[in-house]
Amino acid sequence: MKLLRFLLLSLFCLAFAGLARAETPPRYKAVAFDYFVLFDANSVIPAVEAAYPGKGVEFTNLWRAKQFEYCFLRSITGRHADFFEVTGDALAYAAQAMKLDLPPATRERLMNAYLTLAPWPDTLDALRRLKAAGVRVITIANFSGKMLSANAEHAGLTGYFDELLSTEVNATYKPDPKAYALGMERLHLAKEEILFAAFGSWDAYGAKAFGYPTIWVNRFGLPAEKLGVTPDVVAPDMKALLELVLGRS
Repeated sequence: MKLLRFLLLSLFCLAFAGLARAETPPRYKAVAFDYFVLFDANSVIPAVEAAYPGKGVEFTNLWRAKQFEYCFLRSITGRHADFFEVTGDALAYAAQAMKLDLPPATRERLMNAYLTLAPWPDTLDALRRLKAAGVRVITIANFSGKMLSANAEHAGLTGYFDELLSTEVNATYKPDPKAYALGMERLHLAKEEILFAAFGSWDAYGAKAFGYPTIWVNRFGLPAEKLGVTPDVVAPDMKALLELVLGRS
């Protein structure tokens, strides 16, 4: 009889503990993602390599660096442009800098690679878990609305987002504070209720300086920017993000 009571009590305690864990609310009401946290920026390399054999990695790195350099320059000079247009301008620069031909057909194939990026292996599971927990999921991305939608649709992820939010809606680029403010405006939440997930260290700096709790998902293992502001968490993948938001992996 004592053994039976002990077993029943143990089962009750385990069930209660499990219920308590299940009912623990997420630490944040929403997560705002930069798109490269979810999609592999290097998944354009095969298309570049097919166009320019032996130069895929070098070309891609120059192309991507120029994309964001043009964003920064356009922000400073107040000459905003659609990010897909910026991507095309950066592509033309990279080809010219590396003394490579860029015929129209090649240009179209390479531009389309930015509309069909591959999601990271842990993206789908992370989005599923966040949505199941009632966490709202948006982007705050420099990508144009066209680029956001095309990639989400191609990967079958559209239904996991509450909004695919592009900074083009107020003609800004990150790290302009007005770009980060879009998250609060669209979600109607306070800064401390939104976790920002950055791919680039510069973006983590911008989000944290704005006031968001910030995780830098450092997919490429890069050093941090030396700007005097650090994110709350630095991690190589989504596991730490899920633990931060949900209290479990």
